[in-house]
Amino acid sequence: MHIGVCTLQLRLSGNRSLKEKRRVVKSMKDRIRNRFNVSIAEVDNLDKWQWATLGVVCISNDSKFTNSILSKVVNYVETGCMVDLVDYYIEIQ
Repeated sequence: MHIGVCTLQLRLSGNRSLKEKRRVVKSMKDRIRNRFNVSIAEVDNLDKWQWATLGVVCISNDSKFTNSILSKVVNYVETGCMVDLVDYYIEIQ
């Protein structure tokens, strides 16, 4: 069994309040969860309205598949979401 963890550092430049941030982050989490069948949660920067840190987890019996899914999530966030991806880190165990 292989566990892949991806941490995404995001900048949400258009937000003016925590309420807006929560709406954007919830929508993005739901789309990623439904599209890639991964677990995702906001794990840091909970009270900063222009920053978000998301943790994405994928479990599989093939490490290449796990890495592929997490890489697709990163590409999706870079191109398909209205946020700036500042940094990301992928770890496969």
